[in-house]
Amino acid sequence: MQLEKICLNVCQLARETGLFINQEGEKIKAENVEVKGLNNFVTYVDKNAEAKIVEGLKKLLPEAGFIAEEGSGKEAKGALNWIIDPLDGTTNFIHGMPPHAVSIGLADGEELLAGVVYEVKADECFYAWKGGNAFMNNKQIHVSKAPTVADSLIATGFPYYDFDQMQAFMGTLEYLFQNSHGVRRIGSAATDLAYVACGRFDSFYEYNLNPWDVAAGALIVKEAGGQVSDFKGESNYLFGREIIASNNNTHKEFLALINKYFYK
Repeated sequence: MQLEKICLNVCQLARETGLFINQEGEKIKAENVEVKGLNNFVTYVDKNAEAKIVEGLKKLLPEAGFIAEEGSGKEAKGALNWIIDPLDGTTNFIHGMPPHAVSIGLADGEELLAGVVYEVKADECFYAWKGGNAFMNNKQIHVSKAPTVADSLIATGFPYYDFDQMQAFMGTLEYLFQNSHGVRRIGSAATDLAYVACGRFDSFYEYNLNPWDVAAGALIVKEAGGQVSDFKGESNYLFGREIIASNNNTHKEFLALINKYFYK
């Protein structure tokens, strides 16, 4: 496969979808919001954006399946799949605030091959393909060089429906409040990962995530020179529902911190 060509075509598709999202954002009303679960929302914009993406990707790689948040397309077991979040940050979107992003990843089984995160309001397209470095709007990007967690700005996402590990999570926050440059919660995991890739954040961690939240961003971080793992330091972050992404200097230290609180 010509991964670079595929990736650049996906960038264009993500930008076109982002334009649609931006236009519809000016029209969205409370009655357009559906509740999928506790604090989990969807709108016609999510659904229509996903349909547009799936239609475009079918033309690009007819043989690939789909793992998509709103259920479009059919998964191809153990083979090529597009992993799609058409609107990551829906809660932000329905409240008229950034960030919210289009996230499109390509995987062969669990091996990530390409990823695109388009942050709609900022008009920033982050992208990478396996072995090809990482970019934002045609400029190569790199993770930060922060030497320690104490020198780091940390991103996370707050639990919003599964609170079983709340005590452990609050322990990490208490530590980071006192031993880092601070913690940010911006409401879009895809954007969090893109920001780690370009060095705006030094580390990101979150649990209760889905493949479409992390597929694209995880590859972008790795191709930007960073490290990605699950909370145990292993590679089960795509389907394992938890992720740590950071630069090479701090990953081991950050992993030890997470383990201190989550695996006492």
